[in-house]
Amino acid sequence: MNDRNTTIMQALASGVIGAGVLTALHETARHYIDDAPRADVLGMRAIRNTLTKIDVATPSDEELHDWALGGDLVSNALYYSLVGLAKPRYELLAGTALGLAAGIGAVGLTGPLGLGTAPTQRTASTAAMTISWYVIGGLAAAGAYALLKRR
Repeated sequence: MNDRNTTIMQALASGVIGAGVLTALHETARHYIDDAPRADVLGMRAIRNTLTKIDVATPSDEELHDWALGGDLVSNALYYSLVGLAKPRYELLAGTALGLAAGIGAVGLTGPLGLGTAPTQRTASTAAMTISWYVIGGLAAAGAYALLKRR
């Protein structure tokens, strides 16, 4: 495999790690913390809205939840893989910036996008957790990328 392909694979693998960490945080916390962000609810609403607009039957809530988690993992993995565009030594800065941008977007854009604000803005703690967890996902992706690049 050439260097370019290796770099792409490292970036994608790093994105998968970041997305996995973020999803694990969301899914674990929602069972234990009353004010936990609910990215799964946002995903379910987005899928339901899309299916309704194209006049397709909406699956059960359980199946919709699975679709939302899958969509979150794929989209966040691709997003966090952008850490691979960072110059060497700047992976952590890039991961932090990616996470911060995603977290702020998850808090500030859900209302205007018609997905509601409660899943990420129910309380100040909910908003803070949302932003923090996306940053943690970005840092996980950055850390993984830095380690993979050293191999």
